[in-house]
Amino acid sequence: MIIAIANQKGGVGKTTTTVNLATALAAIGKRVLVVDADPQGNASTGLGLDRKGREPSLYEVLIGRSTAARAIRETGIPGLSLLPATASLSGAEVELVDADRRTHRLADALATLPPFDFVLIDCPPSLGLGTVNALVAADNVLVPLQSEFFALEGLSQLLSTIERVKTNLNRRLELLGIVLTMVDRRNRLSDQVCADVRAVMGAKVLKTQVPRNVRLSEAPSHGVPALIYDSRCAGSEAYLALARELLVRIEPELAA
Repeated sequence: MIIAIANQKGGVGKTTTTVNLATALAAIGKRVLVVDADPQGNASTGLGLDRKGREPSLYEVLIGRSTAARAIRETGIPGLSLLPATASLSGAEVELVDADRRTHRLADALATLPPFDFVLIDCPPSLGLGTVNALVAADNVLVPLQSEFFALEGLSQLLSTIERVKTNLNRRLELLGIVLTMVDRRNRLSDQVCADVRAVMGAKVLKTQVPRNVRLSEAPSHGVPALIYDSRCAGSEAYLALARELLVRIEPELAA
């Protein structure tokens, strides 16, 4: 199962969701690969990989200079592997402009790997070639949505992109769900935004909400997911709950 974690807006919790959901899935016995498709490389940092040790990276894989198998690193978390990103990835879109199968480069690379239970792709905050490659490679899309006033702004554009990719490039692509992030239950506006999103998107909005939590913010500076940094904090518990909910949604027997 390949899941692209996407939203063209920055600061909505894509990387935090990728890293901690991957850790939660690994913790319950799944074999997981994180693909860091964002040139900022924050998912790689959050999983403890030093910037000096990231080559070959996804960039070399996409331009054909390395295989995916050679670029994958094992993390310190049992069952969790990483295909890292470097800043060079920002140039891939220009370099691949005339390349064959430029929208399928990631899908082709992942197809050469032994199967993982889950591949989670941390998409860049844009709807450019990097995100399109992720959507072409993916079976499903998970959209983190910040519980703020402009939460729904841009969502229609993302959903339209998903539909275009499904129609023209990847017919198996589906919207797995929308997860509300940075939820502050002390804030009435946050509650109202959550209610509005559920009214518009209905059952596509997951029941699990990720709270605004200082431990989630602190963990990346220590090079570990929040579930390792503080497994009992509210953020860690939310991501464990999210992993269980997604397993039920994807295929009920997988949750057993």
